[in-house]
Amino acid sequence: MVSLPRVAFVVAVLSALVSPARAQDAPAPQRWTWTTDGNAFFGYNYQQRLFADFSAWESQNWLMASGERVVGQGRLIVHAMGSLEPFTISGHGSYQLFQTGESFLFHNPVTLAEDRVPLVNAQHPHDMIMGLGATYRYVRPRATYIFGADLVGSPTLGPEVFMHRDSARNNPQVPLTHHYMDSTHISFGVVRAGVDTHGFTLEASAFRGAEPDEHRKNIERPRLDSWAARLGWRRGPWSAQFSGGHLHEPEWFEPYDHVRLTASVGFDGAIGRRPLAATLGWGQNRAKGVVNGVSDGFLLEWNLGATRTTDLYGRAEIAVKQIFGLGFHPRGFAQPHVYSHVDAVTIGAVRELVSRSWTHLGIGADVTAYHLSPDLVPYYDGSHSYHVFLRWRPSANATGHVH
Repeated sequence: MVSLPRVAFVVAVLSALVSPARAQDAPAPQRWTWTTDGNAFFGYNYQQRLFADFSAWESQNWLMASGERVVGQGRLIVHAMGSLEPFTISGHGSYQLFQTGESFLFHNPVTLAEDRVPLVNAQHPHDMIMGLGATYRYVRPRATYIFGADLVGSPTLGPEVFMHRDSARNNPQVPLTHHYMDSTHISFGVVRAGVDTHGFTLEASAFRGAEPDEHRKNIERPRLDSWAARLGWRRGPWSAQFSGGHLHEPEWFEPYDHVRLTASVGFDGAIGRRPLAATLGWGQNRAKGVVNGVSDGFLLEWNLGATRTTDLYGRAEIAVKQIFGLGFHPRGFAQPHVYSHVDAVTIGAVRELVSRSWTHLGIGADVTAYHLSPDLVPYYDGSHSYHVFLRWRPSANATGHVH
């Protein structure tokens, strides 16, 4: 594991990268341009489930900073991203019906030991260090070549992560299809390269395939045991991507490799005078060695600026998930998966209260309804979930943010 003092050392090294370039720059001095972005929710989360309701006061949050300057014939970009969720969300995660992925530490009252348990009906807290890396964009007349490395970062797999999508930034709840599309956004060790030309971007990366462990305040040992490739396209308000990757044992309780395929189309523009952001996505996980190891997830989410101060947001998902079958599978034994079908629809709204420099404050609420496969009905029939929250951003610009 990498300690926090080492993180500080890495930041200092990244900053020092510009020192040799000072003597080689054009006569006009080149300076850093810094931008910040963030999102923070604080509110009440209520998950209404048959026989067992869950509720909590909690905060989902993140903050990032990015610095950019000209170096030679290109641009050097350094970034860091962090979250206080290890302190603002309990160790077992934020209650969320039918959410799965990663695990938590459970204090066993019998053995008096801490057991690792797969998460079900909860979204894990994100790591305190969510991103730390550098990118160099080498600009040529016909193409831009991209090179990057991250101690903690996102490989070239999946659409833009949900927390940076305008279609999802007002929604405090993580997509149920997160682990089908963009769950690799916190990977410990990423090396990537690509080329950008005529609106198309072709890129590839090597990274650590394992999901983060239950210790959310450290940086885990980087590895390059997995790979991914992505083809992206952008024109005006429209964007699209298709990507695939090979993940080496992403979950400890299922110690076998996965292949992930994703595709998405995004719109970030306006309908008439009303700003609209929308994302349509698909993801598929293929568990190697498991006879029925193929599962799919579909996503449609949106955010509409209904008035100058009110946004309407929503999300519709279809997911085939393991709800009852999660548990430790011994290495070399690919146990057949037991799948359940979940359809979820969320409708919500946010109204801006304050819009000033460094204070963009709104109040919001949403409700989520579910349609379930027959195996889930005896345990989850009639389930709903609700959020009431305050949302803060460090900018008066509701849509401008750092990616």
